[in-house]
Amino acid sequence: MPQAEFRVYGELNFFLPKQRKGGPFRKTFQAHETVKHILEEIGIPHPEISLLLINGQSRGFDAPVHDQDRVSVYPPFQVLEVSGLSNVPTMPEGEKKFLLDSHLGKLAKNLRLLGFDTRYQNDFTDPELSELSVQENRILLTRDRGLLKRKQVRWGYLVREDDPWEQTISVVMRYNLVERLRPYTRCARCNGRLVEVDKQTVLDQLEPLTRKYYQDFTRCSGCGQVYWKGSHFDKLTERVSQVKRLPSEKDHKL
Repeated sequence: MPQAEFRVYGELNFFLPKQRKGGPFRKTFQAHETVKHILEEIGIPHPEISLLLINGQSRGFDAPVHDQDRVSVYPPFQVLEVSGLSNVPTMPEGEKKFLLDSHLGKLAKNLRLLGFDTRYQNDFTDPELSELSVQENRILLTRDRGLLKRKQVRWGYLVREDDPWEQTISVVMRYNLVERLRPYTRCARCNGRLVEVDKQTVLDQLEPLTRKYYQDFTRCSGCGQVYWKGSHFDKLTERVSQVKRLPSEKDHKL
């Protein structure tokens, strides 16, 4: 059987067993297999890959691998711009929209808190998720490596962390979102846009103490949920400030 040398760089080593991390390793494969098929057999979902070299030449996922080839696999770069160099599909510029699987409900709320268009339902099936990610041009965030390997998925990320706030920080850094923050503009419940409303229009939705002590309100244009700066707001503000202090894309270019 043919055999090739593989080298996986940076955070993509997360997907490898200990004996393959951090250096070259050899793998046998069936003749005429594509590099995408081989890499996903190794354990690396294709949406995690930003640049793919075979014998030093940039190639796409459908490229065949031949006996004694050298394959280098890179994650997204924070500093180096590779969109003009890579034959692997790269994330388009513009608004970043997200689609989350059933394990990431708290992450969905956090991303909405920061103002990002985030679609989430806890009953989406894997086929529905992969199809929606394409139809709505959304980045698929998941804890399921197999889901990212589905052929339809173009943009996606395997969330490594267990803690929802650490997950949030990881996604913000991964997609350079610091300068795109629009906190308190989306509904944590349904993802709808929040609009300012006069207190008199929402009185029937307020508890007596809320009516007495608060004057400024927003309401979701989708589900009608009402928001105000209650006792929890200071904690939310500190978390938003924490995100704003993260390195931005502009900092990487300095």
